[in-house]
Amino acid sequence: MLIAHVSDCYLPRTGGIESQVSDLAARQAAAGHEVHVLTATLGAGGERGGVVDVERGVHVHRLGARMPFDLPVNPVQARLVDAALARVRPDVVHVHAGVLSPFAFDGARVALRRGLPLAITWHCMLDGVVPALRLGARVTGWAGAPVALSAVSGVAASRVRDAFGAPVAVVPNGLDLAGWAPAGPPSGPSGPAGPSAGDEPGPVRLVATMRLAPRKRAVPLVELVARAVDALPPGSVRLDVIGAGPDRARVGARVERHGLGSVVRLRGRLARDEVRAAYADADVFLAPAELEAFGIAALEARAAGLAVVARRGTGIEEFVTDGVDGLLVADDAAMAGAVVRLTTDRALLDNIRAHNAAVLPDQGWDRVLREAGEQYDRARALRGLVPPG
Repeated sequence: MLIAHVSDCYLPRTGGIESQVSDLAARQAAAGHEVHVLTATLGAGGERGGVVDVERGVHVHRLGARMPFDLPVNPVQARLVDAALARVRPDVVHVHAGVLSPFAFDGARVALRRGLPLAITWHCMLDGVVPALRLGARVTGWAGAPVALSAVSGVAASRVRDAFGAPVAVVPNGLDLAGWAPAGPPSGPSGPAGPSAGDEPGPVRLVATMRLAPRKRAVPLVELVARAVDALPPGSVRLDVIGAGPDRARVGARVERHGLGSVVRLRGRLARDEVRAAYADADVFLAPAELEAFGIAALEARAAGLAVVARRGTGIEEFVTDGVDGLLVADDAAMAGAVVRLTTDRALLDNIRAHNAAVLPDQGWDRVLREAGEQYDRARALRGLVPPG
């Protein structure tokens, strides 16, 4: 099958959608498909305006332009996407959408106009914009368009369904599960490599990986950890925050205000192997975001054997069951309480970590490739076509 992905953002930009589209495309290419990616993101050397690179077997069309703040847009992107699709002639177009995805939306419009089978996966939560999208879909005719709609989690899919009034499947983000799995049984303050019987357990090692930006709620994370620290004996927990972003100074100031300099380390952005190493030295992953469509960092931590503490009503519920893989909470106060609970109930923490080390989650690439393929078949069926041989 000849597949064309359309995404505003792509490597070398870093982030969830960038890594997911790149990995999906590369794995499809490795499976024998011809795969193209159309993106407004410039290449590492500034490649743009239609330059095509082959990366991991994928033809990457750099259709962006030099813009202020490196925005992934191009004033003539619709024309460039149209020309690229005319040359490539894909069997299916797979658009990857967020709330603000002008390049992806232009790609979807061009694909529809050309009569190409079209699948759209939403990688975001549409909270707050569903009424506007519903009205726009009705006015423009998108509500009845022949499009195979999907989202990365059930909770995200429910918002898309409300907006478009059409069936919405779930195509989760994927992970190399074996690559993240722990090398052995959990080690830590009360695990096999922890203190001997009768010794005082060491601190519970917390970790959070996120972009330091308001939507990910790094500042509230520090606040809730401060609340947990106040409720525990000194030295009970430590926290590593992995990531960078515009809130870095605010997070550091909040750490200083609460006197958490000996508890919280701000480690900045780490390479993937460094993140794996950090998870091998951790017990609990904290995910404070309220609008998390999926939570790839939380899935990585879950696959690495960590207990995951996350908000209810997010995509993390796809792979975390309360009391089994971690704890699900209603608000920041409850998340602080969950930290206290796992710190004082080491048997619960050990049971969760042992389960997570022994039982892999279900979001491996075999499943993702299969379900993406089902959406491509669905998109072709909506156009009256049969899957290519």
